[in-house]
Amino acid sequence: MSHGNEVQRYAANERWNHWLTAITFVLLAASGLAFFHPTFWSLSAVLGGGELSRMLHPIIGVVMFVSFMIFAIQKFSDNVMRSYDWKWLGQIGDVLANRDDRLPAVGKYNAGQKLAYWAMLLTMLALMVSGIIIWRQYFSHMFAIDTLRLAALVHAVAGALLIITIIVHVYAAIWVKGTIGAMTKGTVSRAWAKHHHPLWYQSIDKR
Repeated sequence: MSHGNEVQRYAANERWNHWLTAITFVLLAASGLAFFHPTFWSLSAVLGGGELSRMLHPIIGVVMFVSFMIFAIQKFSDNVMRSYDWKWLGQIGDVLANRDDRLPAVGKYNAGQKLAYWAMLLTMLALMVSGIIIWRQYFSHMFAIDTLRLAALVHAVAGALLIITIIVHVYAAIWVKGTIGAMTKGTVSRAWAKHHHPLWYQSIDKR
């Protein structure tokens, strides 16, 4: 869809879904760090502290997983790596130096965004599976102690990787002016679309 000089990048339901995932991530990252080391215990206050935080953390984790999976399924085809994505990655020096004129044309997402998508998908799957195993209230009694220890380790590593991925994701969104606006108002300018995602713009311009 287009609105004069603007083209739609995200529908309202996609934006609401994205921000639900973002809010639940912040709550989970803070409370997860609180559980990980005493230094971060004060962060448990975001969920009420102590036992309340321990009770809410896994429930919110399920909400985040379901929310993200809805978005991930919707955007799966847009995040399949193409030949031009590998070429884009091979020119990462040009990317970092903002030499956009040298980069190959890309679709709705560039290779960096696609790698972030796959990193989020894999880490969230790992967090969900390991989280269910160590969920004391309902499931942990079904597993042997060695399985619980392995699940706890996987949960911690996956959580750390997801936090790093989100930090990079947010930094990139700030770095490329107009990206955050796409997820708040849902549209981008035609000039932005042509410059940053020309193959995507060509596909929607034909509709």
